[in-house]
Amino acid sequence: MKIQSGFTLLEMVVTTAIIGIVMAFAVPALDTFIKNDRLTTQINTLVGHLAYARSEAVLRHQPIILCASDSMTTCSASGNWANGWILFVDADNSSSFNAGEDILRVRQALSGSNTLTSSTGGMIIYDQRGFSPNTNGVFSLCDDRGATEMKSLTISKTGRVRQGGGTTC
Repeated sequence: MKIQSGFTLLEMVVTTAIIGIVMAFAVPALDTFIKNDRLTTQINTLVGHLAYARSEAVLRHQPIILCASDSMTTCSASGNWANGWILFVDADNSSSFNAGEDILRVRQALSGSNTLTSSTGGMIIYDQRGFSPNTNGVFSLCDDRGATEMKSLTISKTGRVRQGGGTTC
């Protein structure tokens, strides 16, 4: 006598129903998790670049500029931070990127159709003391959920960066 092994039709239907119910709850939660993680990663990258710019300005005794960039080789006139940014040494104090100046870091465009706006315009300049005297503003990072889930940074004239302060996308 041969023993048959396998699943019955009833067992397969019950298992498929349980998987369907679990997935109905898991997929929306996963989407929210991914969006929250993307926002956190992107704002932390900006904080890291701002901190690096400030420390390099003090270390090198030269102005360091973080500016919005569309091409990753020059500062953009549009000031659209969502397209990316570059961090460079402003060796000639021209407040713009020129040939021969060192690019320290580059950030490509933000993923997930997120937007990054700044009340400071398209450029942050740190002087040799680590101050940012021409800056006193807010960066706002938003996704398709709007201002309710936004992340923001406030930059003071002393160059200090703190989270919060933004109210609109």
